[in-house]
Amino acid sequence: MTDDELTAHFEAQRRALRTHCYRMTGSADDAEELVQETLLRAWRARDSFDGRAKVSTWLYRIATNVCLDVLDKRPARVLPMDVVRAVAPDDEPRATPPLAPELPWLQPMPDALLDPETVTARRETVGLAFLAALQHLPVRQRAILLLCDVVGWSAKETAELLELTVGAVTSTLQRAHETLRVPVPIAPPTDEQRALLARYISAWEAGDASALTTMLRDDVRWAMPPAKLWFVGRAMIEQLLANYPMRFHGDHKLVALAANGQLAAADYMRPRGATDYRLTGVHVLGVAGEKISEITTFGAGLCARFELPMIFSPGAV
Repeated sequence: MTDDELTAHFEAQRRALRTHCYRMTGSADDAEELVQETLLRAWRARDSFDGRAKVSTWLYRIATNVCLDVLDKRPARVLPMDVVRAVAPDDEPRATPPLAPELPWLQPMPDALLDPETVTARRETVGLAFLAALQHLPVRQRAILLLCDVVGWSAKETAELLELTVGAVTSTLQRAHETLRVPVPIAPPTDEQRALLARYISAWEAGDASALTTMLRDDVRWAMPPAKLWFVGRAMIEQLLANYPMRFHGDHKLVALAANGQLAAADYMRPRGATDYRLTGVHVLGVAGEKISEITTFGAGLCARFELPMIFSPGAV
């Protein structure tokens, strides 16, 4: 295989490798760096590639090892529910949430950077719920589950990569299954769900808490990384919005996005007395039927991979 042909294979696999690294790490920023390291290692070792395996298999081997090297030295990514209890009704309300930028927060990933086949057919494997659950698995257990259940490798192939026996891989995979529920398939958004996102955006822009809360399931969860803050239940969110109306800090403009195979929106806010709407973050929504079951509002610092303009300009996002 010529260098030009190999380079073409590398580029064809870039998004799939990025998605694999993202699942392994829970970090959109790390995933990009790890893909670059994977392709660099592959390029340096290109003379050793004998063509007996697929290029994609060879690259997945390298990418998995790159991730393992990094993850052995780094803590697992977290969401607020991993580090603090949910806000209770009798908690003292706070206008400014307790930010913790030092924690290794899970990051969202725009659909445009993910493997298109995953976004089409296996979107649940990049959903926030699955990614958050993966972070609770030991690193090698995580790798085995992803290689066998998501990438589609056999226990023998996985054992060869990780220098384990087939029996060890099989038993480790069973333990992973006992810890991690199989993700429920997520269908592409329906017209009704897209309309729900449009209503969600309208409610924020109008500052209409009643309109927002009518879209929520009774057991909805709302988390706000990098704030160590999350709420459970529509009643708690109604209480929050009664204490701090949606326009408490300023006016909002939201722009529809797609992230993690889910509905999402970029949030721009104009503080009182200011002229510009500035990026505050990205809302990623979980939807069950015709209601919102989960809201994760990621601060702008966790959303660099979206490459959003910092100031809202109609037509620029």
